[in-house]
Amino acid sequence: MQRISRRTVLKGGLAMAAAFTTHGCATTSGGRELIGFRPVPKPTIPARMPIISPDYEYQTLIPWGTPLAPNGPPYNHPPTAADQALQVGIGHDGMAFFSTSEDGNQGLLAINHEFGRNRHLLGLDAPTTLAQVRTSQHAHGASIIAIKKTGDRWESIASPANRRIHANTPMSFSGPVAGHALLKNQADNTPKGTFANCSNGRTPWGTYLTCEENFNLYFSTSSSFEPDAVQARYGLSARGAGYDWHKHDPRFDLNNPAFKNESHRFGWVVEIDPNDHSSNPIKRTALGRFKHEGAAVAEGRDGRIVTYMGDDQRFEFIYKFVSKDNWQKMKANGQSPFDDGTLYVARFDDGGSGEWIPLTMSDPRLKARFSDQAEILTFARIAGTIVGATPMDRSEWTSVAPNGWVYCTLTNNSRRETTDAANPVAPNRNGHIIRWRDSDDHLGTSFRWDIFLVADNHYESEEGFGSPDGLWADPDGRVFIMTDGQQPNGMNNQLLVADSMTGKIARLLIGVPACEVTGLATTPDRTTLFVNIQHPGYGDPMLTNFPAPSDGVTVPRDCTLAIRRRDGGIVGS
Repeated sequence: MQRISRRTVLKGGLAMAAAFTTHGCATTSGGRELIGFRPVPKPTIPARMPIISPDYEYQTLIPWGTPLAPNGPPYNHPPTAADQALQVGIGHDGMAFFSTSEDGNQGLLAINHEFGRNRHLLGLDAPTTLAQVRTSQHAHGASIIAIKKTGDRWESIASPANRRIHANTPMSFSGPVAGHALLKNQADNTPKGTFANCSNGRTPWGTYLTCEENFNLYFSTSSSFEPDAVQARYGLSARGAGYDWHKHDPRFDLNNPAFKNESHRFGWVVEIDPNDHSSNPIKRTALGRFKHEGAAVAEGRDGRIVTYMGDDQRFEFIYKFVSKDNWQKMKANGQSPFDDGTLYVARFDDGGSGEWIPLTMSDPRLKARFSDQAEILTFARIAGTIVGATPMDRSEWTSVAPNGWVYCTLTNNSRRETTDAANPVAPNRNGHIIRWRDSDDHLGTSFRWDIFLVADNHYESEEGFGSPDGLWADPDGRVFIMTDGQQPNGMNNQLLVADSMTGKIARLLIGVPACEVTGLATTPDRTTLFVNIQHPGYGDPMLTNFPAPSDGVTVPRDCTLAIRRRDGGIVGS
């Protein structure tokens, strides 16, 4: 593969990167350009409601508070804890669509609920009772909800699969850390709960992966707390993010000795079976503990499962997990492919080469620091530093293209002072996208990489954007990019589509004020694209009342958009 210099990347951006792509997807399909829709122009004034290409239309679907059953409690603000446990949560983020019909017009939508600030969720700066804490906890986690298309309209429907998974849902642990002392408390050793659920993944056997990201923000204390080096590395602090769960729920108090190891129970990839309402979600510890943004699953040459993951914090790392054996064989033997295998961390070298470094006790550097594999996995960040992994500019979503390329968004890093080959901008206020191709069909320990896109190169142009976050590489060669951060002209966050071969970028959608555009899933025929509008207006009705009409009073609600071409064609085309 031909390489280009950092200077060239910064000058030419995506179009230059496309010029040296090998094994790329075709730029046309049936003689048509991959991106043929009329883009949304760069606005001069932020809109209060979403703006979409004139070739497309959208409808709103399953806003926060939607009851899971027809006779379930209707949305009311603020919800009670009991009601919220039976309603779609807040903070819509990563999701996946699992078709349950041959035509793909009915299925289960698995959707993450990343966070909900107290002011938005409760109408308070902080909870004052345990009941209010429970409301907040029940708004987090994930939802499984059945949806169906009738004509051109999607709607949620009743189903025995409809389910809420939240911060108090019973959980199971599996893999090398299960049963380890690091997961045990003096009190209440029953694992429960998931929250800070950001991006996601899905498996070839039909399960959903939800990823715990900023879990540290939910732990805090009212007394003095000085984190040790490991706690500081994982972002634990006395204040947290101000959720104040600790004041009424002792397992979130960093100074409560009875729950000394509670924070070790979070920061994992959680597997959920959307078709089995009675099953406990399982935290797969072999995939490591860090701020998981997502878990993009590929099938390697011999049927082994390969999972690519980013750690979303400044100067943290990119990882991959490779199962020990063929996934079908492992499952036939009653073993999860996620429970036995090797976790690797990435080092990006100059000249476009790279190495996946195994995080195992066979490395004398790690054996000198850790007592067993469970410790390595629980403190994967520390292990990554010891073996010389490359600190990245906030590794967010990963996506595996059918042609073998793996894409990863580096959303921004305003604290970067010096550059390296894989992080070529300092300070990196607007982010970039990197991509690589592993040797040996995802199984090798070496890879070749390049910079796919530098946002600074496009920021002032018509297709300008910043802070790429959500990501999906489709089968035809399009790369869908969602943003979460400062945008040109003060515009709202947006959804764009890039042609991986030509470098063309087109704006498909602009969100509402103060929102993140995130979460992305399609129907099997790719004629419907599901996208989330997260924390619209940050809960401020003076900014937007989305999805309700503007009135300056109604509390805005996180919501899913079902996006379709007006002519019924492939989304992104």
